[in-house]
Amino acid sequence: MRRTSRRRPFAAALLAVSVLALTAAASATASPAVDARPAGVRATDTDGYGRDSDGHGRGDDARDGLGPALSARLDEAIADVREQAGIPGVVVGLWMPGRGNYVRATGVADKRTGRPMSADDYVRIGSETKTFTVTALLELVDRHRVRLDDPISRYVPGVPDGHRITLRQLAGMRSGLFPYTSDADFQHDLLSDPQRSFTPRELLAYGFKHPNTFAPGARFEYSNTNLVLLGLVVEKVTGHELRDVIERRVLRPARLRHTLFPKGNEFPEPHPQGYTDQTLSGEVTNSTNWNPSWAWAAGAMISNLQDLRHWAEVVATGTLLSPGTQAQRLRTLPTGFPGTTYGLGIFDASGWIGHNGSLPGYETVTVHLPSKKATLVVMLNTDVTYQGQEPSTLVARAVTEIVTPDNVYAGAVVTP
Repeated sequence: MRRTSRRRPFAAALLAVSVLALTAAASATASPAVDARPAGVRATDTDGYGRDSDGHGRGDDARDGLGPALSARLDEAIADVREQAGIPGVVVGLWMPGRGNYVRATGVADKRTGRPMSADDYVRIGSETKTFTVTALLELVDRHRVRLDDPISRYVPGVPDGHRITLRQLAGMRSGLFPYTSDADFQHDLLSDPQRSFTPRELLAYGFKHPNTFAPGARFEYSNTNLVLLGLVVEKVTGHELRDVIERRVLRPARLRHTLFPKGNEFPEPHPQGYTDQTLSGEVTNSTNWNPSWAWAAGAMISNLQDLRHWAEVVATGTLLSPGTQAQRLRTLPTGFPGTTYGLGIFDASGWIGHNGSLPGYETVTVHLPSKKATLVVMLNTDVTYQGQEPSTLVARAVTEIVTPDNVYAGAVVTP
């Protein structure tokens, strides 16, 4: 994440990467093309009602629209943002009970071939992964396997001041642990070889070289170090890999059949090419096949429009958790950024509950507005900022200015 105004909010992206080298050869290395759908389910399979065979609505289902006038306003607003910010392709899904739905895929998924963006595309969801990791942790809380006020030292040795830092503080970004993505050696090692696979312990080592930035609980500071530790807690308590726990305890109960935690740089088809300017020269490069292992529990996952639509409501309303645990999750505290407060792996941005994600080449926003039971999902195939602002924030703000003027998406916060 670059430290500019409203830059990389809650992203699983890099810090200060403009001063580091990026190898052009790495961007040309192809990842395996895989299909994450269950056997027999294709992007075009429907049950006759515009839904996939798993019951979720299809991305290109245009029935029950918002009406031609409002849809036209949204079309124009999104087109304006795309043109101004130079966004190759964008998918926007908006579902508002009582008013209608709006799903649009515009622009290109591949600038070389001109393939159009599709509402059926998979994307890398970056820091939205945090909502899944924290849900896995909170599910353990409900099963009385862990307590939010346990110290991290009970589960992971060697954490600086770990006997004073609680799981609650880690999930709420109030631990004071140094963000490993701010470490110059980490940035050099990653950007020298974007295909490299990192282990969680290797990631933590970059951060633990530095003193803690403040006393536990003293203030808010967004740090991917926190989520890597929580991922290790889940593995320690369950005895299973984090990706397997998320699959079994989160994705299956939530019926998210098109969401996955990759082992490497595999990427289900169809997916757009991702474009980033996080290079030494500042030139835009293709980052589609970079290995997201460096983000792990903080930002490695992949999903699609309809799964994200469903997940937005699940995570905001606490479908998988007890009411008491969900209430603790939604107890948000100030971040120091206007309009945005943060709970346990989730934010409140002017009433919109959820998270956003950003890593080189992709950005997403997945939020739910409980007061109107509305859901908004935005997916882009670039993270190149415009006038210091993330393109996903610009799109989400433009949409909400039209449809929910009393709850205009504020965007998230800037990392240190």
